[in-house]
Amino acid sequence: MPHQPHTTTLQNVARGLLGTFMVAAGTGHLTFQRREFQAQVPDFVPLRKDTTVLASGVVEIGLGLALLLLKGKNRVRMGIGLAAFYAAVFPGNIHQYTHHISAFGLNTDAKRFGRLFFQPVLMGWVLWSTGALDSLNHKKRARRS
Repeated sequence: MPHQPHTTTLQNVARGLLGTFMVAAGTGHLTFQRREFQAQVPDFVPLRKDTTVLASGVVEIGLGLALLLLKGKNRVRMGIGLAAFYAAVFPGNIHQYTHHISAFGLNTDAKRFGRLFFQPVLMGWVLWSTGALDSLNHKKRARRS
């Protein structure tokens, strides 16, 4: 069972912003940004690009709502899950860079390359704002004692 950490007001605000962003991004997958997201799906993904985009949009909306609504240990688990989701979709960002795909205002290789460094920031943001980092560190310290 994950340790149930206390989160600060700053963490709560950061989590709320990220949750809202996730719901908006998921909505974009399903509607007005659908084609741009399709362009990011690597060719090795076994599903149709549109199916992949629609499924990931639904998942992003669900994760965003969970980020906004879950409490305690469930929030910690969800934070770890969302960080894993960010890692899972990272190949799409690499694909966008290596195939020189312009989308979301990323119309140069320099901008696309810079975007690659944002994914780890998102992972850290979600782990910190959900208290998952504290929980994982607590678990690590408990094993040492």
